[in-house]
Amino acid sequence: MTVERISKDALHQLVKGSVRREATCVIKFYSNGCHLCHALKNDYEQISNQFEDILFFAFNIDDHEDIDNILPINGVPSVCLINTGAHKNIVTLEDPESPNEETWFERQYIENFIDREKR
Repeated sequence: MTVERISKDALHQLVKGSVRREATCVIKFYSNGCHLCHALKNDYEQISNQFEDILFFAFNIDDHEDIDNILPINGVPSVCLINTGAHKNIVTLEDPESPNEETWFERQYIENFIDREKR
């Protein structure tokens, strides 16, 4: 799957539950000035290729100053999984106990999170 950049409006629709279609969406939150976010990009794209039935997005938090009022993210990079439809739920990947110095999240840590939380 390709990682698509998601707009502020589309993100709001996902969070509010406006999307009726059943889908699993994974969103990586990043900032242009974050070296960890840039280093995580390749791993995130490779992960997206493993899950054909999941939509992968990236959202620049610089486009939404108060994003932490809408979703429980704790800085960048952050990863969130949203299941849409009748049984909507939103889960944010917890920060690792021992963060990777280059990417913050290990690839396997994100993969395990998706396997655990997807529908």
